Amino acid sequence: MGSFSIWHWIIIGLIVVLLFGKGKISDLMGDVAKGIKSFKKGMSEDDEAKPAEAKPAEPVRTIDHAPASAMEKKPEDVRKAV
Repeated sequence: MGSFSIWHWIIIGLIVVLLFGKGKISDLMGDVAKGIKSFKKGMSEDDEAKPAEAKPAEPVRTIDHAPASAMEKKPEDVRKAV
């Protein structure tokens, strides 16, 4: 029930090599290495692209959606118009 012995791992390795072939495994590992290199390159480019100083944020603006004429009317007048 514990971990496998060295013979178990050797047999599993041989089965994997027989199923996938030696060429496919090396191609797969090469693709993994390329992916890791491109990931590291992308992470280093992100660090260089940070701006030196951040601009202060603009104050929050509110938008009044009601037209000016509706603001002057009483609520009863607005209900009659609708």
